[in-house]
Amino acid sequence: MLIDDVIIKIKAGNGGKGAVAFNNVKMALGPTGASGGRGGDVYLQGVSDLNALSQFRFKKNLEAQDGGNGKTQFNDGADGKDLILKVPVGTVGRDLKTGQFFEIISIGQKEIIAKGGRGGKGNFKFRSPKNTSPQQFQSGLPGEERDFRLELKMIADVGFVGLPNVGKSSLLNALTNAKSKVANYKFTTLEPNLGVYYELILADIPGLIEGASKGKGLGLKFLRHIERTKTIFHFISAESDDPARDYKTIREEIGLYNPGLLKKTEYVFLSKSDLVEKETIREKISAFKEIKKEIIPISILDQARIKKVEEILRDVIRQKKRSA
Repeated sequence: MLIDDVIIKIKAGNGGKGAVAFNNVKMALGPTGASGGRGGDVYLQGVSDLNALSQFRFKKNLEAQDGGNGKTQFNDGADGKDLILKVPVGTVGRDLKTGQFFEIISIGQKEIIAKGGRGGKGNFKFRSPKNTSPQQFQSGLPGEERDFRLELKMIADVGFVGLPNVGKSSLLNALTNAKSKVANYKFTTLEPNLGVYYELILADIPGLIEGASKGKGLGLKFLRHIERTKTIFHFISAESDDPARDYKTIREEIGLYNPGLLKKTEYVFLSKSDLVEKETIREKISAFKEIKKEIIPISILDQARIKKVEEILRDVIRQKKRSA
């Protein structure tokens, strides 16, 4: 099961305590208490593993290492080890109290999300001509604590959208080695599936239903994953009794969730076209004239139709290179 939304509690390390110590060697009297080490920081780091958030499914409280306490003979305490939380590229981390957020958009990218406390001063730092044997020291400062939400929003080049059971997964399997589950019933796809077509990442998103923008069906689990796609492939089944209605339903839900999604480059496909007569296909295509949208019939059993989709994908690749 893909974990794409978790809430965790993080804590950076506390600073170490400063020491109180003195050198008792004759002719070398004086304070020698050293300072404490700095507490470890907490970072997010991007990785390619789409399932990386699963590590937080049961482990919700995470802490960086505290700094070591100061020692005698000017030996400062060791700094605490940083805690690096590896998250999938496309993850948005948000502080639930302040609203501050971080986006991880590339592999290896690191963002500090909680700072470790500074180590306290040992008594050596308090020496002065008037206070040659200071007893003062500082405790280390506490590390930052935060409640954090980690939400995966995929970074795919092309997002496959449509009502349930319209053939999205079948096409993804035909174009790539994604091996998505395929069956003739609604909601076969219960979580996003990814496939790679040359240098493009294709995302097959769970089927949308009316009311999804309000959380019905798979709702927001679907919609958050197309926010970053650059191109949308919109699928409508040739078996539909009203393909124009289906198209408008999906567009309305997308627009209610985020109007900016309606501005993305979109291709509309009449899928499963091998299951109906040619005359029926012509009738369904003509229904789209009123909304001034071209619809392209496709079938995974028709290689000529698959090649048409591949031509579109190659054009997407060319556009990607031009914008790079």
